[in-house]
Amino acid sequence: MKPQTLIAHIGLVILLMVSGGCTVGPDYVKPEISEITPETYKELAGWKLAQPQIAASNQNWWEIYQDPLLNRLVEQVSISNLTVAVAEARFRQARALVQSARSGRYPSLGGGAAATRTRVSENPGPGGTFSTLQLPLDFSWELDLWGRVRRNVEASQANAQASAADLAAVRLSAQAGLADAYFQLRVLDAQKDLLEATTDVYRKALEITKSRYTAGVITRVDVLQAETQLKSTEAQTIDLGVQRARLEHAIALLIGKPPAAFSLAPKSLTTTIPEIPAGLPSELLERRPDIAAAERSMASANAQIGVARAAFYPTVQISATAGFSASSLANLLEWPSRFWSIGPLASTPLYDGGLRDAQTEQALAAYDASVASYRETVLKAFQEVEDNLSALRILENEAAVQTQAVDGAQQVVEITNNQYQSGSVPYLNVLIAQSTALANQNTALNILGRRLSASVLLVKALGGDWNDVSSHRSQTVN
Repeated sequence: MKPQTLIAHIGLVILLMVSGGCTVGPDYVKPEISEITPETYKELAGWKLAQPQIAASNQNWWEIYQDPLLNRLVEQVSISNLTVAVAEARFRQARALVQSARSGRYPSLGGGAAATRTRVSENPGPGGTFSTLQLPLDFSWELDLWGRVRRNVEASQANAQASAADLAAVRLSAQAGLADAYFQLRVLDAQKDLLEATTDVYRKALEITKSRYTAGVITRVDVLQAETQLKSTEAQTIDLGVQRARLEHAIALLIGKPPAAFSLAPKSLTTTIPEIPAGLPSELLERRPDIAAAERSMASANAQIGVARAAFYPTVQISATAGFSASSLANLLEWPSRFWSIGPLASTPLYDGGLRDAQTEQALAAYDASVASYRETVLKAFQEVEDNLSALRILENEAAVQTQAVDGAQQVVEITNNQYQSGSVPYLNVLIAQSTALANQNTALNILGRRLSASVLLVKALGGDWNDVSSHRSQTVN
């Protein structure tokens, strides 16, 4: 048979094999989760729906708090945060694996050069020594008849999309963590301002008490009580420095800086609680990057079932070798020195001790686990939204009542001071009234801090963006 005829026949066989090829394993269908997806949020009753004033923010959710310094800090997270950098590198790695999987679709071609010197035994027959020089070119192509490569590419693409969603989730988590730490630090600044103002009041009260003691109007006990109250408040002010330093260090870490190279000057807390629209539960499934990552991991696990099942079918490989071979360099590249070989090779394992069955069962179990993980991620997402909706609603009511308590405590302080000045009550009453007023003011600030934290966590639970739902859908990795 002529070489041209042989190549034509082999080409026809390849064409028939490729055209008759199929893809084994189940095609991916997103599992139905309507039974765990509510029509509305339980804690949304009485919620004030509003559009946040960030029309020109390019989906920078943190701008709803209208704090320029916070804006600058959060923007550094995507640039300098090391956890985000790790996730970004893993995404690039997953994207490279897609191309690695795709390479299985194409043939491989390699070349080389070889030179050997051989001594042939003289017993029996004539011996001798000769040289062989070769310049071979090798071609190999495994036909994807059963879709193993296609399923592997499908799994790699889904993994890369999951990695992209993981990156978005890590970035959102770091941004929310920074915003929360920033607000808690500002609450500490407000508490420090309160304690310092209260310390000034207590210091003046001590001076008055000492004057009254010198005049013989009161006893030494009143002076000691006033001094104790002053020093106790000063100690509380100093103690705030420990918490503030830790928050400042946490913010430095989130923006990728050493604590020694970062500091935040004290600043008055002017932030108000923004009105955050909760949207619809169905939109949450498209916004949340962790849900997108879980769904893509599920698609990858489904594709791996096809990869495992393809191992039960034979593999067909086309191999060819061509080149030049001669005994001397002078005639190596001459036409008579050419050689070639071409032909298909089919192989299938006959016995593997249950390896392929085990691998298929493993792939099926991994898919079932990914489905359960996806459903759990969805349920946790709804829980986080409900938790923070309820926290904001309840804390808003608590803040209103606490404001009344602060006003009442301030009135008690004024009345008690007047009574003490007139000599109708002991100084202990003044101490109790002042301590109660300070405690209520501190409680009001703590509630404000908790409300700010709940608002940040709600934004995070909602996926960080409500202006453009499609912006958080799975990224396509080609």
